[in-house]
Amino acid sequence: MGGNSPCASCKLLRRRCAKDCIFAPYFPSEDPQKFAIVHKVFGASNVSKMLQELPVHQRADAVSSLVYEANARVRDPVYGCVGAISYLQNQVSELQMQLAVAQAEILCIQMQHEPSMPNPGLDEIDPDQKSYYLQNDLPQYLNFPSSSNVIHDSLKRETIFGHDMVS
Repeated sequence: MGGNSPCASCKLLRRRCAKDCIFAPYFPSEDPQKFAIVHKVFGASNVSKMLQELPVHQRADAVSSLVYEANARVRDPVYGCVGAISYLQNQVSELQMQLAVAQAEILCIQMQHEPSMPNPGLDEIDPDQKSYYLQNDLPQYLNFPSSSNVIHDSLKRETIFGHDMVS
């Protein structure tokens, strides 16, 4: 960064920090771990090339993405960010299923509390068939088990970047 304190990149690479150092605006000396992890995963030369190819107004976002991906790669070397995204998509799917079950339970309860409508055609049916129709009414089809029993915690509780992903 000129003559003062070198940026985290130049400090880690043990080189003099030039005034036009491409890393200096994005990797300040106060946060050396930020560059260290990006360097470990991508390499300083590759990061430098990536930043040089981007317009200046996009570089900060690119560095932010590189830091995020580097952290993900260190935590999960095989899947990286894709592993975190996949985990979250599975969690959303499970929650949508729980919501659908809860909505069905609400509908069932609402239908059980509504006064039954007289069925004019039911009087003309044989008494044995009438009991069959009454026993096999719609609310019984919607009488699902409790939503807490439907979905078990199939994914292990894990944290990604220091935050709990399962509540």
